[in-house]
Amino acid sequence: MTPAATSNPPSAVPPGVPASGSHPQLNALLSGVGITPLEKTGWIRVTGSDRVRWLNGMATNSVQDLAVGSGAYNFFLNAQGRIQGDGNIFASSDALLIETSRPQTATLIPYLDHYIIMDDVELADISDSRYGLSVIGPEAPSLLAKLGLPAEALKEFETREELWNSAPVMILRAHSPLVPRYELWAERADTVEAVRKALEDLGATACDLTTLDWLRILEGTPLFGTDIRDRDLPQETNQARAMHFNKGCYLGQEIVERIRSRGSVHRTFTAFVLEGTLPESSAPVESGGKQVGELTSAAAIPISGSHGSSLQLALGYVRREALDRNDRLQFPGGIAHPISSPFFATATELPSPAPDSSKRD
Repeated sequence: MTPAATSNPPSAVPPGVPASGSHPQLNALLSGVGITPLEKTGWIRVTGSDRVRWLNGMATNSVQDLAVGSGAYNFFLNAQGRIQGDGNIFASSDALLIETSRPQTATLIPYLDHYIIMDDVELADISDSRYGLSVIGPEAPSLLAKLGLPAEALKEFETREELWNSAPVMILRAHSPLVPRYELWAERADTVEAVRKALEDLGATACDLTTLDWLRILEGTPLFGTDIRDRDLPQETNQARAMHFNKGCYLGQEIVERIRSRGSVHRTFTAFVLEGTLPESSAPVESGGKQVGELTSAAAIPISGSHGSSLQLALGYVRREALDRNDRLQFPGGIAHPISSPFFATATELPSPAPDSSKRD
């Protein structure tokens, strides 16, 4: 079976050895330090004496086990087990904080509020009171340390409060399957701007959203609204990091447990190397004239190697039986080769094309 996307690097590849980029911003993310404002990130503050019990019953991961200063990635499901949103949940001493995208903030608050019945819980959008900066790359910990913002010892989704030039700054270790990724959050825009300038003075490179999306695709990380839609089931996304199977009841759990007891889902999220013409948007994946999947994200990423000056990568879904049979997978414009992710330097060769299943006996 062709390996599906995973949040762990392939065992044959040493962790922390990403492919090299020929684009200055991408090269900074893969081998130096790249920074970008977190202007599209939203925050929901959850307060009230019932907040832990209530949110634990709304999310797929264990909220009740979160210690102060720790967090976890979660899905929010409907009663049919379909994903309605995602976000990182963090515990503070007096609240729970949901980090998600700004568009999701507008939809998640009314969705979650619908399920507050007799609970002492309040939801508040605090996105406009927090200013963030993403700091990404192998040299990020050392550069942050030079500013007096120690980050290297933080575990994934662990946070730490520090004073920087007398201003409070929260350091957050974000999900980082390929290179170290940190977020800095403050209540004042000028604090974050001063940190940004200081990091640039130390050699950090400002990166745009296109380059950040290249990194996301290299990581194999799905994006809600693009790769994860409200019709998708949790196990189809291959994001085990969002799930906890011993936490107690939550909305949509019955469907999740039914799928778990059955052993698998019919399709899975994976990464692809594309051979041919890059699709402009989502595209069907076919085998033997039948649709067996879809591409949800695709990009020509400027990474040099035996494949040329750029690598065409995609994320999407494919039926498990097509992977098990090693079927030849086609999309309008070319061939899609399933690969493991994150994408590492030793994975620069195209997989050997599978035989055309339509010509089999």
